[in-house]
Amino acid sequence: MDRNDVTWQGYWAACPTPYGEDGALRLDLLEALLEHYIAHGLHGVLINGTTGEWFSQTGPERHRVAETAITCVAGRIPVVVACSDYTARSVIELADAAMSAGASGVAASAPAYSRPLDSEIVAFYEDISRALPSAPLMLYNWPSGTSVDFSPELCSQLVDIDSVVALKNSTGDMERFVEATRLVVDRARVFGPFMSRPGYRALTQIGGDGFIGGGAILDEDDPRFWEAHWSGDSAYCETHAQRIDRIFEKLWLPGGWRGRFGHYQSQLKAIMAMIGQPGGTVRPPRLPVTDPDALRQIREILLEEHILKEPTGVVA
Repeated sequence: MDRNDVTWQGYWAACPTPYGEDGALRLDLLEALLEHYIAHGLHGVLINGTTGEWFSQTGPERHRVAETAITCVAGRIPVVVACSDYTARSVIELADAAMSAGASGVAASAPAYSRPLDSEIVAFYEDISRALPSAPLMLYNWPSGTSVDFSPELCSQLVDIDSVVALKNSTGDMERFVEATRLVVDRARVFGPFMSRPGYRALTQIGGDGFIGGGAILDEDDPRFWEAHWSGDSAYCETHAQRIDRIFEKLWLPGGWRGRFGHYQSQLKAIMAMIGQPGGTVRPPRLPVTDPDALRQIREILLEEHILKEPTGVVA
């Protein structure tokens, strides 16, 4: 398999997993959120990735979240299920279940905590590919969570593994991102920070396929960036990239792995509540943003950037 075996492209949400105040899964809110994404023109969703807080779910819960999403979306847009875990064996079990439920493909980051060597990362993905040869596989370079940042050369080696069709490259190093894209984009779909000003320059020069953002707080404006790019409307893309850079600087720390007012998922769900998206709350180890001053500052930024137009309150 290679990039030509899938049609994955455009703006995808890394879909948050909604929890209730009691910590229970709120699958009804997950379904409502997916319908919201589809109604606003998103081109795909990634389920149970970092934004989906897979690390706080049990194995059976991860299966339930994946199955709920796949059933709800019902083929209208691609659903890739992230199956990251500490061993290839655990990833294979999760991925096999996701594909059996009807997923469009699966994704996995390198094993966290163990800080694997390049040769071990290659063996890890080869084991997954060998066990599930017909499952389209998205590599997920997530240095903030794994303490490993795939070099461009390693990315090039990994995309030659049989079932690999895409790379979600969340390195914080734009230079490495651009070089990796240049090396692999002819063989694998590349998702990464193309919607920033430097990212858009790279997109126009060497190509790329999409961006998987933490949620979708700008609704249809983000998928419209990609539609504008495909149609040659560079003016919209440049204007939107400037807006993205401005919002990013106000809300997120450099690299984007933390919010300025709470951890990534916590701040995102606070924003979602303010703009009326059904995100629920976070589950420990994440804690919700509750500081009144932090919430006030978030709200002011959302108003400044015309993301929040009227108070809506928390969706329950």
